[in-house]
This record gives sequence, C-alpha cells and structure tokens, in this order.
Amino acid sequence: MMDEEKNLPELPKGWALTELEEISEINPKLDGEGISNDIDVTFLPMRCVEELSGQIDLSLMRRLSKVKKGYTYFTNGDLLFAKITPCMENGKVAIAHDLKNGIGFGSTEFHVIRLHRSLPRKFFFFFLIQEGFRKDAQRSMTGSAGQLRVPTNYMRQMSMPLPPLPEQHRIVAKIEELFTKLDAGVEALKKVKTQLKGYRQAVLKHAFEGKLTEAWRKAHKGEIEPASVLLERIKEERKKKAKGKYKELSPQDISDLPRLPEGWTWTRLGHVCDTTSGGTPLRSKKAYYGGSIPWLKSGELKDSLINRSEESITDLGLSNSSAKIFPKGTLLIALYGATVGKIGKLDIDAATNQAICGIFNKNGAFEKNYLFNYLISYRDNLLKNRFGGAQPNISQEIVRNILIPLPPFLEQRKISEEIERRISHAEEIGKVVEQSLKRAERLRQSILKRAFEGKLVPQNPSDEPAEKLLERIKAEKAKHEAERKKKRTMGSKKSRNKRR
Repeated sequence: MMDEEKNLPELPKGWALTELEEISEINPKLDGEGISNDIDVTFLPMRCVEELSGQIDLSLMRRLSKVKKGYTYFTNGDLLFAKITPCMENGKVAIAHDLKNGIGFGSTEFHVIRLHRSLPRKFFFFFLIQEGFRKDAQRSMTGSAGQLRVPTNYMRQMSMPLPPLPEQHRIVAKIEELFTKLDAGVEALKKVKTQLKGYRQAVLKHAFEGKLTEAWRKAHKGEIEPASVLLERIKEERKKKAKGKYKELSPQDISDLPRLPEGWTWTRLGHVCDTTSGGTPLRSKKAYYGGSIPWLKSGELKDSLINRSEESITDLGLSNSSAKIFPKGTLLIALYGATVGKIGKLDIDAATNQAICGIFNKNGAFEKNYLFNYLISYRDNLLKNRFGGAQPNISQEIVRNILIPLPPFLEQRKISEEIERRISHAEEIGKVVEQSLKRAERLRQSILKRAFEGKLVPQNPSDEPAEKLLERIKAEKAKHEAERKKKRTMGSKKSRNKRR
C-alpha cells in the first residue's frame, strides 16, 4: 500500500479509494490462440522509454516467435511501468500505442497495467509519474543493491484516489493544458542552454583569432614586444639549459593555418613547454596508498581547476613508481580513458597516473590561463589524431606538436581577462536557467499533487460518484473472470477427451 488509509488526506466528495488490482489486470499473459508466430510485433527495450514524458521509440520490430518467451507482453493501451532501480525512480512510464499488429514485447523489467476499458489511461499515467508515488514505490523495493525492484504485490495493492469518471477526464485535460504551457517554457530555457554553449565556443574562437583584443592592439600599437621576439628568446634559453642536448621539433607548416594578427606567431607547444606523464603505484601494495600525496586519475579532469583528488598515495608509493609530484599551476591533459582530451589546472601539488600528461610552462611563454583556454578550444582538433582500438588515445608526441597562436604576453593577459569576463557572464545566466528548470519541474510535480488531491479542477455534484463506477468495474471483472474460468475448464475437458 502507498500509505495506511488513516494517513491519507480526506477525499473530495464523490471520490473513492481503490486498489489498482480492483480496476486493472497486472502483468497479463498472452492468449496466443489464433495468433501466428510469424507476425512482426513491436519490441521495446527499456532504453526506448523516455523518462517522465511517456515518449516511446516504436522503431524496433521482432518476429513473435523470437520474443513470446523471455520478454514482457503488452498491447495497445497498456501502461508500462519500469520496476527496477534507477529506471523506476527516474520515471520511466509509458502508454503503449501504435504497436505493430497491436502487440508488443519488451524488457522483463516492466510491470504491465491493463486498466478497465472505461478508464482514461492518461489519468493513471500522470498518477504514476508523481514524485510522491515514485518515492513510496522506492520504499517498497526488494532485492539486492543495484537490482532492487518494485514487487508485483505492491502494484496490485497500491491504493489510489479515484474521482468520478467525468472528473478524471477534466483533470487530464487541465494537466495537459498546464503542461503544454510549462513545456513551452522549458523548451525555451533549453534553447538558451544550447545558445550559451555556442556562445562559449564563439568566445574562445574569437579570442584565439585576435578579435576580442582588436581595439586593445590598436591602442597599444608599437608599444608591445612581438611574440616572435619572445619565442626566439625562449628558444635560446632552452638551448643553454639543455647544454648541447636540445632537440628541436620539426618546422611547422603554417600555409593552411589562419592568418594571425600583427605581432602574433604560430608555435608548437613543445617548442616552449615540457611534458611528462605520471604513474600508478602497485595496487597490491596497501602501503602505497592512503598517504598525504594527492593522486589524480584521468576521469577527474573536467576542464576546471583541481583542488582535491579522489585518492592519495604515500611517499613509499611515489618512490616505487613512475608517479611524480606536479606543482600547483601545472596544466594536465587526459591521454586516454573516457575523458581523453579533457584539461585540468592544478590548484594543489599532486601526482597523477600514467593516463595524464603534465604540461610545464617553465619559460613563461604563456599567461597562466591563455594556454588552458586554448587547449579546451582545441580539443575537437586534438581528438581527430587519436589512435588505437577499443580505447583510442593521444600521445605526448601529439600534445607536443599542437600548433598554438602565440600573441605578445601582455595581449595574452588581456585575452584571458576578456574570456573570463564573457564566460563568467554566460555562467551566471546558465545558473539562472538551471534554477528555472528545477523550478519548472517542482511546478510540474505541484500540479500533479494538486490534481490527485482534488484541487486542480472543481467537483461537479451531478457527476456519478466513483463508488458506482467501481461497482460496475468489479461486476464486469467478476463476469470476465467467470467466463475465463469456464473456458479453461472446457479446454481441460477437451484435452482429457483427446488423451482417451
């Protein structure tokens, strides 16, 4: 039961409290008599049911003979309710419709509710997607962690308020009217989210084309050292430090690259920065883990500042592996894994695993945020160079050969300021959008709550009370069950006579 009856709110006049099995058949079986095994039917895996909206993908077909055993059967008009976690909590509920040959089969993780023919399916769909109902159903779940399910008995005995039939239709119409307006607002908010994403990309693109600082360059013309001079100075410094071991990267071909503003130049990342990867201490050695040294994995890189890690290692783990401590300010890039190409910027001293490459801007060629933002903007190009099979990756060599537009250092600082100003503004708008989307969902649930409390539409004293409706449904169900029992009995007699 959803609640003990004494805890339920007082029902409006004309309403009745019912259990789902009184007005429906739960998980009905296929009566295959007269149906050919060679027909095609709709096939509906769980992934084809959208959360909360009731939308379903009907594009998959299967031969009846292939699915009649081992899958869940349903027909047009049946309610499908996901019983397994987390699909149930997420609101995977739908009304089956437009099924091939009127029949469907799908995931075994659906409960099927076949309502009495007189009842509006949408009314019960809206009841099932209520957050309050889903939370109550969650408390009833049984099974092991990750495999929790709403039991069939809960569905059968689930209590729900039933208004008079005309009021059910009025409630459905009002919910649909309000949801249509709400959906239009949500769609507009989602459009803004998409536009903000495009805006961020446009800001970064214009930044590294020199468009954000065009006026600044004109105002400082002749005052700023060209990037080519800075690049040559860094090159000479690196040669001196290398003591004859300096290895220059192959010259870059810039013939197909965009023309840069005056004072800018193209360079490879490896011309001005050093790179190295980390390492993983042996997992079997407990003494290597749980120490004071933050230790990062590639999945923790999310194009953001990093000030904590999920794991840590000990000095012993550090000294007995290829892991090394990267200082605060180091840029990190994921070389492989699900987050390949993602960037991080250390706000702490930390070690990393071998799937992360550290980028060291020791010579000060790049302003601290300029390279960080450029690598984010360059990711799509970087990923085109991935190699490998099941888990494509990039190498340090690919990272070192990234071509980067290098402005004068003071202009880099101005570019970073302009990016920060514009992106911060967009992020503030994004926060407002997210808050509005959450308010819209709360409003949606508030509408549903009011509907099933009898507060969404007015009651009509002339409506036939729900008790009368329930009496008719119970009488029809009893008659139908008696006919079905008689049919089964006759079938059994025929079988016995054939055996004789």
